[in-house]
Amino acid sequence: MNIIRRAGVTGACLLIGAFLLFSEGCGFKNHPVPPDTVVPEAIKDLRFDADAKGVLLSWSFPIETIKGSNIEDLATFEIFRAEMPLKDYCGGCPIPFAEPLAQPGGVTKEDGKKRKAVYELTSLRPGYKYFFKVRSRTSWFAESADSNIITFIWNVPAKAPEGLTAKAGNNQVVLNWQPATALQDGSPIDKPLQYQILRSTGGKEFEKIGVVERRTAFIDQNVANNQKYSYQVQSQLKIGREIVSGGTSQAVSTLSTDLTPPAPPTGVTAVETDTGIKILWEKSPEEDLGSYKVYRRTAENSGPEVIGTVEPVYTIFVDKKATAGVRYYYSVTAVDKAKPANESEKSAEATTRH
Repeated sequence: MNIIRRAGVTGACLLIGAFLLFSEGCGFKNHPVPPDTVVPEAIKDLRFDADAKGVLLSWSFPIETIKGSNIEDLATFEIFRAEMPLKDYCGGCPIPFAEPLAQPGGVTKEDGKKRKAVYELTSLRPGYKYFFKVRSRTSWFAESADSNIITFIWNVPAKAPEGLTAKAGNNQVVLNWQPATALQDGSPIDKPLQYQILRSTGGKEFEKIGVVERRTAFIDQNVANNQKYSYQVQSQLKIGREIVSGGTSQAVSTLSTDLTPPAPPTGVTAVETDTGIKILWEKSPEEDLGSYKVYRRTAENSGPEVIGTVEPVYTIFVDKKATAGVRYYYSVTAVDKAKPANESEKSAEATTRH
């Protein structure tokens, strides 16, 4: 019995000694790498697109650690999912995410650009609310923080609106489209429908700018002149307080146009001089003034003709081609810098005889 007990003690000592030997002499020459030097930055652009079959999740590969170091490849993505009947949803309750599903990673860039990851979801249940978030993991087993959380109610979405048109007006763009009349599986729409208006400015990403209910028209008045805008309209089903995003129309583009002419010049006078008839007027206060046009007519002609164009820094023009003994009537207009340019109405006439 004593031999067995001593053997047990001896074995335990050998195990402890082996552990200490391994922990102190495992071959590492350097200090362990601090975790935050290999932890990927969190994914910030998790999004989803729905169609009749299901939902497609998409996000960008992280390319840097939280310390700003480059990441060339990732081992895996972890996709967390939670679902519940809409009737059981509690807005202030914790989200019951299940154990994550793993998806292979890979190189973070292709042709110098961030790669996009996708994950397709099918067999979703109508009337259920879904939540998703994603984490990334490197080959060092360093895991990122949670991505942004996306949530949606699943229902077969409505088809995309068709026939979208965009007409530029005076400091505004008017959109019109045909209503969506069916779901993407062909069945009729039996729930309230609204439309999300999306706009891209100068080729940038589309952004939400408004929602329309019970109408198929929208006026965008937050536009700048001579700027290119592109628009899309997305159909959305309303299920209680929840929104089911549907199809998105083809994009249309237009160039906003300034159709407001300047005010006509004031204080126009005509003075006889040795070199010709001098026409003067007061400076226009218009900020986008491009030029002035000087008009002339005789008593026999009711329609004046342009006899000169003057740069906006000047308010004087000399008519050197006036005929002696003839009475002339002069007027001036202001022209802005719009494309096409807008011309004001003619000023009050000034007259004199040469």
